[in-house]
Amino acid sequence: MLFSNALIGLREGLEAALVISILVAFLVRTDRRSALPLVWTGVAVAIGLSVAAGALLTFTAASLSFEQQEAFGGFASIVAVALVTGMIFWMRRTARTLAGQLREKLGEALEIGPAAVIAVAFLAVAREGLETALFFFSSVQAAGGGTLEPLLGFVIGIAVAVVLAWLLYLGTARVNLGKFFTVTGVLLVFVAAGVLAYGVHDLQEAAILPGLNTLAFDVSEYVPADSWYGTLLKGILNFSPQTTVLEAVVWGAYVLVVLTLFLAPQSKRTQETAQ
Repeated sequence: MLFSNALIGLREGLEAALVISILVAFLVRTDRRSALPLVWTGVAVAIGLSVAAGALLTFTAASLSFEQQEAFGGFASIVAVALVTGMIFWMRRTARTLAGQLREKLGEALEIGPAAVIAVAFLAVAREGLETALFFFSSVQAAGGGTLEPLLGFVIGIAVAVVLAWLLYLGTARVNLGKFFTVTGVLLVFVAAGVLAYGVHDLQEAAILPGLNTLAFDVSEYVPADSWYGTLLKGILNFSPQTTVLEAVVWGAYVLVVLTLFLAPQSKRTQETAQ
């Protein structure tokens, strides 16, 4: 799960870091540095809320029975995939106008007062943080818990995102963000499909969905789960050597529909609306 969690950390971390850098740059360039502590306060509260949400999910799952844990993990995975899917399309639609929208909101908040500035920074980062906490929790559940690999991947992704955002802010690095978010969006579609399939399997384990013993294929003899290539497929695509028919159908349908919509060219009307 190292790669998938690093991708999550990189994608979500860079989005949050870019949002923060836009707010900071706006205050610096308009000579309003005195408001910087307010922005950092809002960011700190958002990060704290995200960490608390992740801890709450973990402790809640640990206190449940096996069937309840499976149901909780399954529904959490589905919600996480829904949020991440929405995020992918939201960034695709608003990437070109995001900076202008943030500057406008922060400018209005400065006229209102300190609490409004904190609120703008908090809301700008909190959504990314909560999405990350939920998706990370689902990814750890899919990994089976008891390993630091998902956390390590997540930390690596966040660290790279922070460094990249800082270099972009200083102007020492040039990245085509449109292409970056397109490529990472495609990769996230496959990661999310794996998490969704795992969520379906959890619900089958909890006897909420049928077909637990109806397998689409069983390649465990050829792709052992503990082999290096089995671990690689598990980490990147959440691939299971024993996959039920329902899991396979859900995985395929999600990838087909979401990837087709994501890669479809935006209409002129959609682009004008975004602008």
